[in-house]
Amino acid sequence: MGLMSLTALELGRKIKAREVSAVEAAVASLDAIQEKEKEIHSFLTVDKAAVLKRAEEVQRGIEDGTFKGMLAGVPVAVKDNLCTKGMRTTCASRMLKDFIPTYTAEAVVNLEAQGAIVIGKTNMDEFAMGSTTETSAYGVTRNPWNHAHVPGGSSGGSCAAVAAEECSYALGSDTGGSIRQPSAFCGVTGIKPTYGTVSRYGLIAYGSSLDQIGPIAKDVSDCAAILEVIASYDVKDSTSVHREDKRFTEALIDDVRGMRIGIPRDYFGGGLSSCVGEAVLAAARKLEKKGAVVEEFDLSLVEYAVPAYYVIACAEAGSNLARFDGVRYGYRAGQYEGLHDMYQKSRSEGFGPEVKRRIMLGSFVLSSGYYDAYYLKALRTKALIKKAFDKAFSKYDVILGPAAPTSAPRLGESLRDPVRMYLGDIYTVSVNLAGLPGIVLPCGRDSNGLPIGLQLIGDCFKEKNIIRAAYAYEQTRGNCAKGDSGCGAAAPWRLE
Repeated sequence: MGLMSLTALELGRKIKAREVSAVEAAVASLDAIQEKEKEIHSFLTVDKAAVLKRAEEVQRGIEDGTFKGMLAGVPVAVKDNLCTKGMRTTCASRMLKDFIPTYTAEAVVNLEAQGAIVIGKTNMDEFAMGSTTETSAYGVTRNPWNHAHVPGGSSGGSCAAVAAEECSYALGSDTGGSIRQPSAFCGVTGIKPTYGTVSRYGLIAYGSSLDQIGPIAKDVSDCAAILEVIASYDVKDSTSVHREDKRFTEALIDDVRGMRIGIPRDYFGGGLSSCVGEAVLAAARKLEKKGAVVEEFDLSLVEYAVPAYYVIACAEAGSNLARFDGVRYGYRAGQYEGLHDMYQKSRSEGFGPEVKRRIMLGSFVLSSGYYDAYYLKALRTKALIKKAFDKAFSKYDVILGPAAPTSAPRLGESLRDPVRMYLGDIYTVSVNLAGLPGIVLPCGRDSNGLPIGLQLIGDCFKEKNIIRAAYAYEQTRGNCAKGDSGCGAAAPWRLE
């Protein structure tokens, strides 16, 4: 077994025990990237010399006791919308083709303080706007399970890098499912924490009230450990929350006896692939056999989540992306006449079609005469969705459901019909609208061998509940990535 086949914690323990060095781990990651990138295209930037220099520094720090953490010396990939000092950060856009930040995102700073080695920056949908990693200005990323299929998005590069064993773990950002949906498509595990748990400082904003950084890894234990490191209160982020208990690894307990799990009937209607539905309900049955109390219920308002999300997200995107005007930094058109012409040409040439589509939608819903009809109505709907979840969590500890209606579609299918792509976010966007935590982990594979993801949603600041349930299921499930026969084989929970 190669070093990149190990989980992040397994590799961290080997490095700590001096069985392998941080330099050897970094070289193993760089070798895997060189071998697989022509097919996968997970990365946009990898600076081999800087990585090896950092690995040598970390190894010295491990030897002299500076770095004692469980992830010291372990290679991590970072989504390319997280600023990294001295390393190109493009948001997969022509607009930021040569942008090199002067500071590093707080979540990355927290990892580096524990001895993590940033191996490179991963591909993504441009400015995180997309669900397939096909809107990147620098080419598509391919699903490691089948190169004819998408890895999901917008954190598709990070998820594909972990799935292809090019790195030990990765960071992504989740605005409407951008960690959870590609985790499902790529057969890895990803957590979207409660809004405010991880500092957004250094994250190039898409929808400021929705964005949250989270970990992507091979299993639940890795994700819990990574979240422990990156979760912190940050005075530089006005939305950051001071949390007393961030010991998420304490929830890694194989015991769900008495845990109340609700399954929304609304999630199992038309549009859901039968294969996905069966795999998710089989997971529910396994948790029930372990002692959880599993019930069906009506969540309500599910059909309004996608339109409310896209109105709010696009409105915030239009505002956030107004700063990219060709004046201070970023792309500037080569030829123009006057200031207005420079603005127009720079933004027209610098942004891709999907980004321009969302900016236009955001400008429309915020415009005079439509603000009340669309934006304010979407905000009211968001509040009602939060109330629906509050009601559900008064009865249940965890909500269980699919992460996406289907397994990963083929390359090119989604971009032909953007509305269909948007509707694919139906199971994930509500979590962001309500600021809730969610985790996705593999629960089976479809008839073509593509991964299927199980989503577990918790109440605000109750990450431990979803981690506990996910870990307990993982112990029973077997290893989907390695094709264990027990994956998704239990009799399904039956919806009446």
